[in-house]
Parts: sequence; C-alpha cells; structure tokens
Amino acid sequence: MNDTKIRKKYKNPPNLTDYEKTYRTFDWKTYDFGIPKFPGGKMNAAYWAIDYNAGNQRKNKVALYWQDETGLKIKYTFLELSLLSNRFANYLKSLGVERSDRVFFFLPRVPELYYGFLGTLKIGAIAGTMFSAFGPQALLDRLSNSKAKILITNNDLLPRVNEIRKKLVHLEKIVLVEDLALELAKQVDTFKIAQMDPDEPAFMLYTSGTTGKPKGVIHSHKAIYVEHLTAKWVLDIHDEDVYWCTADPGWVTGIAYEILGSWSNGASSLIYSGRFDPATWYQLIQDYKVNVWYTAPTAIRMLAASDKKLVGKYDLSSLRHLASVGEPLNPEAVFWGIKAIGLPFHDNWWQTETGGILIANYPCLDIKPGSMGKPIPGVVADIVNDKGEVLKEKQIGNLAIKPGWPSMMKTIWLRPHKYQKYFVTNKGKKWYLSGDLAYKDKDGYFWFVGRADDVIKTSGERVGPFEVESSLLECQEVAETGVIGKPDPLRGEIIKAFVVLKPGFKGSDKLIQMLQQHVKTHLAGHAYPREIEFIERLPKTRSGKIVRRYLKAKELGLPLGDTSTLEEY
Repeated sequence: MNDTKIRKKYKNPPNLTDYEKTYRTFDWKTYDFGIPKFPGGKMNAAYWAIDYNAGNQRKNKVALYWQDETGLKIKYTFLELSLLSNRFANYLKSLGVERSDRVFFFLPRVPELYYGFLGTLKIGAIAGTMFSAFGPQALLDRLSNSKAKILITNNDLLPRVNEIRKKLVHLEKIVLVEDLALELAKQVDTFKIAQMDPDEPAFMLYTSGTTGKPKGVIHSHKAIYVEHLTAKWVLDIHDEDVYWCTADPGWVTGIAYEILGSWSNGASSLIYSGRFDPATWYQLIQDYKVNVWYTAPTAIRMLAASDKKLVGKYDLSSLRHLASVGEPLNPEAVFWGIKAIGLPFHDNWWQTETGGILIANYPCLDIKPGSMGKPIPGVVADIVNDKGEVLKEKQIGNLAIKPGWPSMMKTIWLRPHKYQKYFVTNKGKKWYLSGDLAYKDKDGYFWFVGRADDVIKTSGERVGPFEVESSLLECQEVAETGVIGKPDPLRGEIIKAFVVLKPGFKGSDKLIQMLQQHVKTHLAGHAYPREIEFIERLPKTRSGKIVRRYLKAKELGLPLGDTSTLEEY
C-alpha cells in the first residue's frame, strides 16, 4: 500500500528516513545514542529514561500526564519523576533492598508504579510487574518463584495477597501505596544511582506457555538500547510529541514503551488508568492532543465495531502516527484506520523474550497490510526449519532471529535448561526460535502465519488461523474471531471459528453459510471454517491477545493450563 499521500500529514520527516541504508550500515557497538555512559562503560536504564532528561533542557517538560476513570488528572515533569524515584530508591534501601533483590509491583496503572519501577532500577534491584487482575494463585506462582523480597500493592488488592501470605517465605515486607507518601516524605530526594554492567538484570516478567507454570523472563539494563531506538524509529517519537501507549506495565510493552524507550526519547506520555471505552479514548486523544498512538489490534477492532458515527464527533487531527502491538494486525484494521482517522496503523512484531520491537513497519516505508514489516537495523531475521536451515522465499517455517541483539532475554529465572531450548544451531550458525511460524516475501517483508502449535493441517494443507480470522473480519457482521484446528478422522483437522458478532447482528444457520462462503471465495476453498460457533466474547490476555489454546482446550475437554494472564472469561 503506497501511503505517500498519507505521509504528507507529517510536519517533520520521520526519525528514520532511509531504512535500507541504515540497515546496511548499522552497528550496535559504534552507534552513538547521545546519552552518556558512566565510567568503565557502566549504565543504568533508569538514568537513560529519566535522570538524563531531568538534567538537561527537558527537566521541566511534562513526562507523565496521568488520568483515571473519574477524570482526576495529575502531571509530572521529568525532574519530578527523577526526585520521586530517588526518594523511592532511598526508601527501598531503608528496607534493606540490595542489588539483584526482587521488588514486585501488584498495582493498577497508578503513578507510584512508574516512579517506583524506576527507583527499583536505580538501586540495581530487579523490578517485577504483575497485572492488577491477578488472583491468589497467579500471585503465588510469581512471588514464590522469584523469591520476591518486597511487594508494592494497595488496600484494594491486599486481600488477594493475604490469602497466600504464609506461603511467601521470602517476602519480607508488603508496602501499601496508601502509606507510601508518608514514607517517601521521610526520604531525601538525592540518590547515587547504581552503576550497572550493561548485562546485569534490570526487570523480569512472567510469560505463560501452552503447558506448565509461567516462566520468569529476565532482561538486562542494555535492553533499553533496542527500546530507545525502536521508540525513535518505529514509533517515530519526536521531542514535541504527546505519546499514548495503552498497555499495562504488567505486560512487556508497558515497560519497554511506556517507561523506558519512550521516556528515554523525551516523550510526554499519557497514562489512562480506566477501562476501554471508545468515547473516552477518542476524548483523551482530543483533550491531550495525542500525536503518536500505540495500541492493540483487539482495541482497534473494538473501535471499528463500535458506533461508526462516534469517531467523527471528536477532533483527532493531532494524530500523526499510529502503531499496533500484541498480535498480528488484520488488514481490515489498517484500512479502518485510514478510513476513520486518515492514517494507517503500523504493525510490528516482538515478544516478551525479545525485550523490544524486532520487526516493524516504518513511517518511511510503504505498508503491506497484514505484514509484520522488516527487521530493525541491527537485527538479522530469517525463516528456518526445525534444524535451523534457512528456507526459501514464501516457504513457511520458524521465525528466527540471530542472537545477540541487546534486548534479548538474559535468561529464564532458575530455568537455564528452558532458556537453552529457545535456540538451535546449524553448521555453526545459532538462531533464536520464536515459536511463531511465518514466511518472507521477495521484498523482505515478513508475514505471520500462526504460533507453531496453532497452525492447522487440514487435508494435507497448512492453514494459519490468522489468515482465516482476517478473512472473517472482512465480513460486516463480525467484530472478532478466534480460529482453531479441531481433530477430524477424515481430514486430520478441520477449521473451527468462534465468532463475536457486532451489535445488531444475530447468529443463524444462514449467517454461518454466508461466512463460510466468504472465506471459500476470498481465501481458499480448503481454508473455510467447517464449524462456526457464535460466542459473546473471546478469551484474551490482558494485553488483548486472543488465546486460541484456551478455545481449543475447552472445545476438546482438555486441561486449560495456566490461565493467570487471561481476562475474566
């Protein structure tokens, strides 16, 4: 899709103007980030994100616009966040927190979470974040496995912690946000920030697989190298921008692009702590004059499925660049962005384990709707088979990355053998296997097919659930859909689709036939869903990703596995 006309909305050229040249010449070792390191090559990600800005011309610039569901608004400058995080670091020190201790946050999106996270990094401790919707078992899994020393939470969430408190033998203190202001007032607002080796751990997140307990993914301080450059090149954050990332810091996006990479670029970030509501979201963009908006495909689809006249009631002319994260972006969502807002959403690909965006669509390149885009400068990506052999153009295989990019996970907490299983070596060449299946076209764009354990093989043909979902979403009746493979004695598997309809439409046999015919006609005769079930909502993670394994487990009567990262369902 040639979006030259759309780019005319950009008042300034993109931060990355020549992708091909930059990709050919880029080197992590020689690139000048413009942020000084400490003596001996030491660093601290919190210094990059906040303190550096607090010591230059940005010190009085608003770093955080915070608003809650009641309309309460608070602003913090870079200098104010620096001083608050210093006080928090001193408070943690008073509690006996030392380098590499784990400090976990079980909070909604309140300001204390953000400066508390930064204060934890300043000590050299490891910050861990958890969704406020977690129940006692999810908390126990994470706090017990990590051997967390300190937990920051609030009075509303405390009862869930109290249910498991006796089992948390390593947890020394629970700090309540309601008491924090008084405690911080006792601390000085200066702090000698820990000078860390770039490879030392900074934060950890737990991510769920198809089986077993959640695994703790550790990231080092140098992860901010990737987060900083991708916030600059992919999200195209300029110094004058107001930026809104809708992610929760319980998810890696909320850390990488709501705290570290975005603030290191000097962004004025909007944080909204309330729930999704189309009118409220449009109002926020209008009120804060948001320029760059980073959100999830699920949110985009929900906006598209809402009242079509609603978007026209708000002034969204401040928007300059839109990006999407969390799961593959259907082409229909890209076209909706152009039709409703006048701008396309730019998809990008990465994972908790990769620590930052690795493949993306850029403002300086044309978008191929449905594609993840091209690798960021400094990253080598390819499609390989299970042995690590590189495949040809348009051959489906494992999406693989050459190890060594700065934000690659450092390890899996207490599970080194699990960590090694992510990698394969062939003829001396090592690859990180993402667990995603994809292919690469002649222009070097990557296309997502599905998770390795989600791909459907029906009558000898491999079908990616994402492409079937994208086809169904082209139908005006469909708001959301999740597709799985269901065992079949004749075809190996058949395709089953779970469909959420838009308001005003009702499920019927006639509608099923219409949807099936649409996929047959527009995708492939073998790729249509032989079964369609209408449901009220799909199971999703709190980052908005549809969890197909949950659909499949319920359909086949199998154990559901770890459900702690799911929304209530």
